Amino acid sequence: MDMDKVEILYVDDELNNLLGFKANFRLDYTIHTASDTIEAEKILAENPNIRIIFCDHRMPHELGVDFLSRIKKLYPRPIRILLTAYADMNVVVNAINKGNIFKFVRKPWLNEDIISSIEEANKFYIATSLLDIKNEELQKAYDELDKFAYSISHDMRDPLAGVLSAISYALGYDQVKPIHELLLLMQGSVLKLDQYIDSLKDYYLLRRGELLLKEIDFHEVADSINEFYKISIEENKVNLSITVEQNSLFKSDLSLLELILHNLLSNAFKYQKLDAKDKYIKAQFKVAKGMATIIVEDNGIGIANESVEDIFKLFYRASHQAQGMGFGLYNVNSALIKINGKVEVESELGKGTKFTLYIPSK
Repeated sequence: MDMDKVEILYVDDELNNLLGFKANFRLDYTIHTASDTIEAEKILAENPNIRIIFCDHRMPHELGVDFLSRIKKLYPRPIRILLTAYADMNVVVNAINKGNIFKFVRKPWLNEDIISSIEEANKFYIATSLLDIKNEELQKAYDELDKFAYSISHDMRDPLAGVLSAISYALGYDQVKPIHELLLLMQGSVLKLDQYIDSLKDYYLLRRGELLLKEIDFHEVADSINEFYKISIEENKVNLSITVEQNSLFKSDLSLLELILHNLLSNAFKYQKLDAKDKYIKAQFKVAKGMATIIVEDNGIGIANESVEDIFKLFYRASHQAQGMGFGLYNVNSALIKINGKVEVESELGKGTKFTLYIPSK
């Protein structure tokens, strides 16, 4: 099937009309024909790219206007055109009100009328489809904004309230020890707020327009990771091993790549099994034929099967073992989309998680 051709469904109970329509327009368009509305509905279900439906009004089991009205809920995008041999205005008004008919074509039709109708309907289809896509994108943006506003009011207010409460209590003490304990509580709240601000920075980093491309040496990335997580390795008693295989140049946006890696690695540290003795995190980098394959694997608490599909959603938290803002994996997925990367997740509750990333060189 030619993907550039407009797909059309023609419904008519007269065989000669079906054959004539297909013979006249098959070279310029992809034509589907049906002799009744039941067959037409099956064709619509099997061919989601149909843009225009021509249907005769006088069908044996169901009037054309009733069919076009009935299918508009299931198939709202195809443009509906009614064929009629009658100039009955009641039919016209009923079709407009009931079936959202785009246009009428008088039978017997002329090739020029059909071609003109197809061109008009196709332009209208393209315009309304683009509007539908924009509306979906706008709704998604509104949903994210609602979640974002709630998260800001909730996640920023909690640590600030903690600091204010500690200050109020501290003002009532004269001895150093209880004040020191309250200072530690305040420190925890401030660190939580600092982590949240970091997440916001990453969130907005992803929304800048351009990519800042540079050559990336994954040996240097590995060294940076080892240095950055020295304290986490010691505090969590985790074995972090990193391997690099890179024999060719690789270009990408380093800041986005680091955002992805630090979110995955920080999660791997946070969600280790607390009482385990053999805790490990493995990071593997392999660059070949213009593709970087990155694996981040741990033997931590893992993710439940029912949660795996949701972990990349904004503000979703699969576990409450560690404090999180719900930005991390959402930001990972957004960054991957921006650099045309893909991610695969394998996880088993209680056994660990493995993220495999595929990122093409720019």
